[in-house]
Amino acid sequence: MEKRALIAVVLSLAVFYGYSLLFPPPEKNPVQNPVQVAASSAQLSQSAPPSVSPQPQQPTQKSVAAKDIVVETDMYTAVFTNQGGSLKSLILKKYRETSAPDSAPVSLVAATSPDGFVFRTESSGFGLLPVALYSPSAESLKLTGSEKKQLVFSWTSPQGVSVKKTYSFSGDGYGLALDTQLTNYGPNSVSGKVNLVLPYPSQADQKLSRLETNNAVTLENGSFTTESIKDLVKEPQQYDTKVDWTGYADKYFLTAILSEGNSIASVMINKGSGSYLDTLVASPTFTLLPGHSHQLDYRLFFGPKGLDILKAQGQGLEKALDLGWFSAIAKPLLYTLKFFYKYTHNYGIAIIIITFIIKLVFFPLTHKSYKSMKDMQKIQPKMAELKEKYKNDREAMNRAVMELYRTHKVNPLGGCLPMVVQIPVFFALYKALMFSIELRHAPFMLWITDLSAKDPYYVTPIIMGATMFIQQKMTPSSMDPMQAKMMMALPIVFTFMFLNFPSGLVIYWLVNNVLTIAQQVYINKTVKDA
Repeated sequence: MEKRALIAVVLSLAVFYGYSLLFPPPEKNPVQNPVQVAASSAQLSQSAPPSVSPQPQQPTQKSVAAKDIVVETDMYTAVFTNQGGSLKSLILKKYRETSAPDSAPVSLVAATSPDGFVFRTESSGFGLLPVALYSPSAESLKLTGSEKKQLVFSWTSPQGVSVKKTYSFSGDGYGLALDTQLTNYGPNSVSGKVNLVLPYPSQADQKLSRLETNNAVTLENGSFTTESIKDLVKEPQQYDTKVDWTGYADKYFLTAILSEGNSIASVMINKGSGSYLDTLVASPTFTLLPGHSHQLDYRLFFGPKGLDILKAQGQGLEKALDLGWFSAIAKPLLYTLKFFYKYTHNYGIAIIIITFIIKLVFFPLTHKSYKSMKDMQKIQPKMAELKEKYKNDREAMNRAVMELYRTHKVNPLGGCLPMVVQIPVFFALYKALMFSIELRHAPFMLWITDLSAKDPYYVTPIIMGATMFIQQKMTPSSMDPMQAKMMMALPIVFTFMFLNFPSGLVIYWLVNNVLTIAQQVYINKTVKDA
């Protein structure tokens, strides 16, 4: 058995080796050592294109229908639309168009077509469509107090650029935030800039008193500029130097876009579609590599032009409350007005108190002014004699008149200079009362139910004109008869001017006239005739 087994093994080996010799296997590639592998890889990397990092998965674009999303806070009710992820309506809860209890609330945005949708997003280079149908993150939002919530709109362009617009709200504020994030899911780099569109009606309803002043406002490089809506329809304006914010302001309310992290490169205001004026807020130009994102941050404001409210927003937004050349005086007066309101709970009484204080502060100057005018009045007969005596020698007459002034210690400018010093204060208070949101629909007493509106029965303007006439009669004058008659016409002119002025301003002027009459009576008693 062993012999046969041995023969079988030998025969098997012979057959195996014989087959290998007759039919050799195909030659295999030699195994490379590590150095050879590295060299081969280097050669391949030079000839092959660079490797691309794995692309993030493009979000699925859902088919959505046009829909509205209502956001309600303590301050406003806003209606957003997924068409462009934009705003179509915003109503302020605490303000009404008139002082009537059943008056409609103030509406700062009321778009009836996509042309008027606010914060539409356009672009050059990214393929963004202004009224594309975005996917919203919520059906509605309601928040109060210090609550904070977000509303997110998402959309992806055919080029693979995804847009995510995130609105952030606070329950107790007029400010909100908008963060716009772009992500490139496409295979190629894309470059461009993003425009945020802020439309505004080019033909406002002039029946609304708050639209008496209606302008586009911008803070560029620290300088506040204002352009009327009518002028912008005819001639566009562009701002491209460090724009802090831009928007639209009427007499009492403001809509604005504020730059966050230099998100605003330029602003173009021109005639838009339909009946709208468009502000195009352009971002800096940027490039999106495949798989990369870029975010633009903005802060938004819809609310009253209250000094404290605007100041709390930062970036000089309080400059939107344009108080004129004498704003440095007007602002303290406005704060003083609010201070007295805390104790009186009546802005009409606060105006009267401020008028008393201003009159008291300027009493020494006014007293000196009237005394100087009375002294000038006393020497008028002697001046008439000198003019007659030297009527043919003007130089001699001037010398004689100056000598008369020195003898009687009279300064011909003494009656003017103290009054000139008071002019900035009068103008500052005028501006503060004219544009103060605090006086809007604020009642005084009796028939005056709105200090920002005219006296409905014209009682206070007529009384104001009468007091001004009395004041003119009591004021010492060195004018010739013709000039005096012209001055007596001023009360009539002022009465007609004040008929349509806010009653708060008329009350100030009326009280000021009454105090001036009392002051003149006092001066006439204390200054003895020479």
